[in-house]
Amino acid sequence: MKNLLPKLWIFIAPVVFLSSLSAAEYEYITWKPETWGPNYGKTPQCMVIPEDLRLCFGVGYKEMMLPNLLDHETIAEVKQQAGSWVPLVHKACHPGTQVFLCSLFAPVCLERPIYPCRWLCEAVRDSCTPIMQAFGFPWPEMLRCDKFPLSDVCIAMNATSSNDTDKSPGASSVCPPCDNDMNTDAILEHMCASEFAIKTKIKEVKIENSDRKVILAKKRKAVKQGSLTKQDLKKLVLYLKNGAGCPCQQLENLRSNYLIMGRIVGKQYILIGIHKWDRSKEFKKALKQLESHKCPNFESVFK
Repeated sequence: MKNLLPKLWIFIAPVVFLSSLSAAEYEYITWKPETWGPNYGKTPQCMVIPEDLRLCFGVGYKEMMLPNLLDHETIAEVKQQAGSWVPLVHKACHPGTQVFLCSLFAPVCLERPIYPCRWLCEAVRDSCTPIMQAFGFPWPEMLRCDKFPLSDVCIAMNATSSNDTDKSPGASSVCPPCDNDMNTDAILEHMCASEFAIKTKIKEVKIENSDRKVILAKKRKAVKQGSLTKQDLKKLVLYLKNGAGCPCQQLENLRSNYLIMGRIVGKQYILIGIHKWDRSKEFKKALKQLESHKCPNFESVFK
């Protein structure tokens, strides 16, 4: 996974300590479990961040605390819950997204729990919520920013240590469901976030308020049917949320077949991913892996 992170910093208002959270700077033998807090049923322990914890592996430190700050007691639970956030980090909606999430999912081993700063949560939330809404997900209750500290000790990020900060959050103007790489991981991530997927062509695209209304050709083949009935499939019309003003190259070519993925949000069917149906090795590989690929459970996270 591409490392999108600047260095992590501990912030103590109003001073920033000029030392990053690298694993080499901490001796874990000084750890005092009793200082972690009374909310944990299990004694906190340090463990190496596993390579298959994709959200946080290579985040800047090598060991994490378990239970974590979201009350996940097992590494299996952390992997399952954290996997839902990997696509958002890939969208690069804010340079601090991974810093913020990993401070909760895989907190660094210190003598007391260090939560993310409220301003960091608010910055990530404000930049990433439009992206999440385009995929039919709200900002979850478990990450409500008013739960995090305004001052005292908290996790921040070094605003001068990354070239990413020279770019505005969510700098890409391409509609989020259309801004994707034709690689296996990207296709699988979109497929996992979707409730249904079909192979079809696009008949017509209309602007409706701030959305784009995507009318499909009559010939439609379900790749992932989900809860769609045959009648639903026949009448299916998709909406690209807040997509009236952003470019989507896929919706400009009405002659190609596409893999179109969506979710049901309220009474609308939301377009969350669109990939050209081609004969590339990557596309064929993704379709083959769909048969056995285990997706994270998005519904248990985004409530």
